[in-house]
Amino acid sequence: MASYDKAIESYKRAVTTAASLAASAMLVRGVVNELVPYEVRDLLFSGLGYLRSRMSSQHTVIIEETEGWTNNQLYDAVRTYLATRINTDMQRLRVSRVDETKSMMFSMEEGEEMADVHKGSEFRWRLVCRDNTSGGNGNGNGRGGNGNYRLEVRSFEMSFHKKHKEKALNSYLPHILATAKKIKDQDRTLKIYMNEGESWFAIDLHHPSTFTTLAMDHKLKQSVMDDLERFIRRKEYYKKIGKAWKRGYLLYGPPGTGKSSLIAAMANYLKFDVYDLELTEVNWNSTLRRLLIGMTNRSILVIEDIDCTVELQQREEGQESSKPNPSEDKVTLSGLLNFVDGLWSTSGEERIIIFTTNYKERLDPALLRPGRMDMHVHMGYCCPESFRILASNYHSIDNHATYPEIEELIKEVTVTPAEVAEVLMRNDDTDVALEGLIQFLKRKKDVGKECKAENVEQVVKTEEIEKGLMKKNDIPENQDPQDASTE
Repeated sequence: MASYDKAIESYKRAVTTAASLAASAMLVRGVVNELVPYEVRDLLFSGLGYLRSRMSSQHTVIIEETEGWTNNQLYDAVRTYLATRINTDMQRLRVSRVDETKSMMFSMEEGEEMADVHKGSEFRWRLVCRDNTSGGNGNGNGRGGNGNYRLEVRSFEMSFHKKHKEKALNSYLPHILATAKKIKDQDRTLKIYMNEGESWFAIDLHHPSTFTTLAMDHKLKQSVMDDLERFIRRKEYYKKIGKAWKRGYLLYGPPGTGKSSLIAAMANYLKFDVYDLELTEVNWNSTLRRLLIGMTNRSILVIEDIDCTVELQQREEGQESSKPNPSEDKVTLSGLLNFVDGLWSTSGEERIIIFTTNYKERLDPALLRPGRMDMHVHMGYCCPESFRILASNYHSIDNHATYPEIEELIKEVTVTPAEVAEVLMRNDDTDVALEGLIQFLKRKKDVGKECKAENVEQVVKTEEIEKGLMKKNDIPENQDPQDASTE
């Protein structure tokens, strides 16, 4: 009982002492606020803060949401990075989703803390929100990147042991920036731009084509992927050899062989936006230049059906030069080539240029040489390997009893991947769809034989007419006998 009374007395003395110290501190603070000028107070408080920081082993880096009148890119990078490291067991979480095609994004709530480890060192993060008392004046930290006044100022505080300061500034923060960039590149929605007048207009690109689902020869597909990979990692190499960081591809082949799907697969693979240039909408070289320099880096320029999109005029060799007439400044082949491989080709970096055509032989040789169209990709008719990819895409099968017959027919029949895909889509039942494809290929084979026979017969008749061996009564009624006579 005596020990219990002693403990009570000790507790009372401790409470009394604490209350006395608190009251003294409040009294001193009130006196200081009343008698000491605020300039001196700031000096005293900053001195005390400096002494405290020198004595503490913890250092803190503050990353505010805005810097002056612009958004702080490091703040956005930290938010993106921490969203992938956050512990969902935290008591308070902020959850959001801004696009129905995206997954939910987790972030820290005000006052919450979390730890992250980088190269064996621990860094603690805390989200701080405070009311903006600056009224939007001064350095503008109360304003967002669009100039709108913010009632709340948010910042991340990163705390760490002072011995890790060099690692924090020169390794950890650059690591966060690089990681956040990769995350954004993977998650961002691609855009496809179309031209109207001198401007580009964009919509979201949701084309699902990938190299996995693309029905084309495996070796050719792999060579395109390897070429793209080699291109995107060669920034310093292009600079060293004195060439613009760009790459040209010519996709040629019959309609329905997958040229547009290959373009979409390349865009999804690289995470590049697509600029679909319609040359028939462009009347002048000057307009073409404005459009092309308005493209962003890390993008793909596409000109489809280059052989028939527009009549590209060229100056005839030996034509007398004269003063340029603005009314005659049409879109010319030289104007297009100047962007592809001339001085204007350096107006952007990390760009892919793609031309497509159904008839490669119609193109001007000036378009085809290396440096303009660096890689020529022939998109051919459907082959057994392409068929298997299509069957896997549309019916999720890797093998079937009908495969040998179908593959033999495909070797004998000229059929495009688009035709095969259309037949496979006609029925959800795999057996029915594949049997339908067999019948379709057989009909094409029979039609091909008939066409070949008709062509042979027509050639024979033509030769007989030329040799004067066809009798007059053998000449069709709708044919003039004079047409069958020889000179």
